Amino acid sequence: MKFNMLVVEHLVEKLMALALGLIVLLVFSNVVGRYALGTSFAGAEELSRLLFVWLVFLGAILTLRRRAHLGVELVQARLPRQARRFCAVITHVLTLYALYLFLVGSWAQTQIGLSNYSTVLRFPNAFISSAGLVCAASMMLIVGSNLLKIVINHPGAVMAGDPPKEAALPDVSASTSNNAGAAQ
Repeated sequence: MKFNMLVVEHLVEKLMALALGLIVLLVFSNVVGRYALGTSFAGAEELSRLLFVWLVFLGAILTLRRRAHLGVELVQARLPRQARRFCAVITHVLTLYALYLFLVGSWAQTQIGLSNYSTVLRFPNAFISSAGLVCAASMMLIVGSNLLKIVINHPGAVMAGDPPKEAALPDVSASTSNNAGAAQ
């Protein structure tokens, strides 16, 4: 499962890079067209807005998956493990509820957007609000998975206040002591 998640993360990174590249290309060509040619691509603003919305929501998913969101852990870090575990369960349940509300709201907006179309390109506005659907559903899976790990006391569970996991580095102390002896 871990390998599949890395593949998914890599795919999301590629989609984000593609969206950002297209946004830059659209905006730059629109500016050049407006000032150099006196005309611009009419749908560039709509398309760049659509891509930007998807870029932001995909970035939010990836950031949550990598636990890179900002968080204040000052109080929880000082609590004993069981109290931190209790706090983590409460915060995960509240987060799932907020994501549920986000999902329901995004679903309603997507339903409305199916019959509303963008002004210039005439694509359904559901394309914009569906980014919220994908974001909410993905985040619910990520938070729900971690909540399950916390509840069953799985070693892969991540809670606020946990010490950062160290990268696996080779032990250089043995080779350093051998080299020091050889130099003398």
